[in-house]
Amino acid sequence: MTSDIDRETILRDVLDQWRAGVGAHEPQRVAALFTEDAIFQGLRPYTVGRPGIAAYYDSQPPGLTAAYRILETTAPADGLVLGYLAVDFSFTDRPALHVYLSVLVKRTEEGWRIGHYQVSRL
Repeated sequence: MTSDIDRETILRDVLDQWRAGVGAHEPQRVAALFTEDAIFQGLRPYTVGRPGIAAYYDSQPPGLTAAYRILETTAPADGLVLGYLAVDFSFTDRPALHVYLSVLVKRTEEGWRIGHYQVSRL
């Protein structure tokens, strides 16, 4: 079982790379942070797998940035970390969008990858 600090470190490593890829508008780079069979639910119908994730981020406007804050973490099993976050997506031409994000990251041969991603607006 991992400690709170270990879980946050794992999440930050993956999510900092995600944030950088989103900010650089590099959809393939972002999609590579997900497992091949990741379930992805942004703010429109869900998709499964890296091609759909890359298409989702490719459709996002240039200049989009993400700032996140980890609210909770847990490790439901060895090699899995579940995180619940507050995320602000900022745009160049409209107000920021505040959402909540749940991610399940999984230890793989490629390193830690996101296996489940779900955004909600409360």
